[in-house]
Amino acid sequence: MCEWKKVTLDKMGVVSRGKSKHRPRNDARLFGGKYPFIQTGDIGAAGLYVQNYSQTYNEEGLAQSKLWDKDTLCITIAANIADTALLAFPACFPDSVMGFVPYKNVSNVKFVKYCFDILKKDCQQISQGTAQDNLSWKKLSTILFPCPPIEVQNRIVEVLSRYDTLIENYQKQIKLLEEAAQRLYKEWFVDLRFPGYEDTKMVDGLPEGWERKPLNEVFSYVRGKSYSTSELSDEGCLMVNLKNIQAFGGYKRGAEKRFIGTYKQEQTLKKGDLVMGVTDMTQERRLVGHVALIPDFNEPVTFSMDLIKIVPFNVPTSFLYCSMRYGEISKQISPLANGVNVLHLKPEAMMGIVMTVPKIELINKFCQFVEETINRILNNQSQIRLLTEARDRLLPKVMGGEIQIV
Repeated sequence: MCEWKKVTLDKMGVVSRGKSKHRPRNDARLFGGKYPFIQTGDIGAAGLYVQNYSQTYNEEGLAQSKLWDKDTLCITIAANIADTALLAFPACFPDSVMGFVPYKNVSNVKFVKYCFDILKKDCQQISQGTAQDNLSWKKLSTILFPCPPIEVQNRIVEVLSRYDTLIENYQKQIKLLEEAAQRLYKEWFVDLRFPGYEDTKMVDGLPEGWERKPLNEVFSYVRGKSYSTSELSDEGCLMVNLKNIQAFGGYKRGAEKRFIGTYKQEQTLKKGDLVMGVTDMTQERRLVGHVALIPDFNEPVTFSMDLIKIVPFNVPTSFLYCSMRYGEISKQISPLANGVNVLHLKPEAMMGIVMTVPKIELINKFCQFVEETINRILNNQSQIRLLTEARDRLLPKVMGGEIQIV
């Protein structure tokens, strides 16, 4: 097993860079059709397969791009380096992503994905740049991938895929639960079909008893911990960071760091705390201004300087999460970030934004329904973490030949 040959990626399949020739890339004329357009954030938020996306190309968009086949392995080479996932359907992606298609009887595409999971840190190290990290083919071609016989690859994939199947099932459940919470929030607080709405008077465009308040009267915030690379280790306190924010909100497991430095008590996190991204590594604004709830880690947790912790005054955290995630608040905050390559948001700049605050009795009634859903989401995330950790403990042993799969 230890005699597996090692080769460059192009010996295992075809490696090509994504296409997005048109400038500016966000030209509205390219979008709104039937062709899924996958971006780096979609890949980072995915499990084994990319299931979700937020934009589509039309015929004009497709003409300046390329439609990749289902099961193509997507590899991010900018912003988040070496995130990987397979396409669950034909899709386009930009030149910040590479596509890998295996040679028949040479490599199993899922085996190559697991190789990237093992070699991710190596990819990130060689990608470090002065302005922004980037993984070029020249750099990637310096990394050697294990390439055992295809029969061995298939057996390894069969074992490891069992974990990913369970993880994907939990992720699908989370998506359904998020959609249920979003529907309820929209029905009550956007469409104004809350319990007793028929008998509620409208005053100045709002149901009686509702208020418009600036954010600085709704919550305060705590800045995250700045750190140096020397304070990161394989041990120490868990540190939640920007990579734990999914595109447009929600928590992503598996990107936590380990921090051995000191931090203030107010910079700790517990289950159900609300954090928001104040940085974005691209101009897409998919992370900055967007929020996530912290799952249960059963150990001390802090958070990095590219996040803030939101501390509500007189409203439940679950209501504030729904207001920011499913309402218009995050959409108003995100444009306030600025920067040439990396976007930064000054938290104080958002505190004058006005949000609608319903009567506390109605908020509490809403939370009675939604908190059960949120707890199920957080519990599913905990299960995903346990499965991911079990798979990741097994992964290097299997891929390194320490455990033989028969």
